[in-house]
Amino acid sequence: MSKEKENICPVHNCERCWIDYPEDNNCIYESIRKHGAMTLDEVSKRFGISLVRVSQIEKQAIKKLSKRIKSDFIED
Repeated sequence: MSKEKENICPVHNCERCWIDYPEDNNCIYESIRKHGAMTLDEVSKRFGISLVRVSQIEKQAIKKLSKRIKSDFIED
């Protein structure tokens, strides 16, 4: 199998997965497959945003997830 075929993104026509980072074939899934867990600094470089902004997004996501977990726990 050629290298090009090996590096094709498994999710076709998915705009949400595209990043402007050719080293990872412009795909977040390829980036995760290649590098596994990444630091916030590595994420900021791939998305072209500041480290502080990535940290803010992370905190918002954790807050939303904890609210969701708490509400699911209360409903049970």
